[in-house]
Amino acid sequence: MKDKIIKKATDMFLKLGFKSVTMDDIASEMCISKKTIYKYFSNKESLIEEGTEIVQQNIHTMINEVASRNQNAIAENFEIREMFRQMFLSVDNSPAFQLKKHYPEIYHKLTGNKAEDCHIMFRKNIEKGIADGLYREDTDIDAAVKFYYTLIFSINENTMLEKDAYELEGKALEYHTRAIATEKGLKELEKKISKKLILNI
Repeated sequence: MKDKIIKKATDMFLKLGFKSVTMDDIASEMCISKKTIYKYFSNKESLIEEGTEIVQQNIHTMINEVASRNQNAIAENFEIREMFRQMFLSVDNSPAFQLKKHYPEIYHKLTGNKAEDCHIMFRKNIEKGIADGLYREDTDIDAAVKFYYTLIFSINENTMLEKDAYELEGKALEYHTRAIATEKGLKELEKKISKKLILNI
């Protein structure tokens, strides 16, 4: 029952907002009593905290699945981007923005964990891209990772609407890729951008 509550509550938080969804709303949606929810969670904050941890674990698993498909580094980045688009398709307000505004302690804990994961993921992607001949061999990997993370983090922290954040993240990905790409990498990037425009993604 606890896992079911977390799943339903997290879905509602992401779709409707962390602040607006109440424990009564969750109980009503699940056709259970509010007392049942409080059996597992002392308050709404503890439910949000566990829910965001599960979301982070799921994202980590999905990213690993994408990485295991042995695509080239640029294709991998675009697939991860599409994964996030599908995950937050119905979200109007940025989940990161909502957390920061209404539950700052949970937000800062989450971003601390996220920072380490992102640095590892970005580094692996750059190393893979260099091995593929898509990124320049003389790329300063540490600097590239820090620059890209700073861009993505700033977008998520300061952009209220998810669709706006998604568009800006796409620009950041293009900017990041162009900064370190070889001629071969630029051709691969242009193919991905052209396909995205054709599909209107």
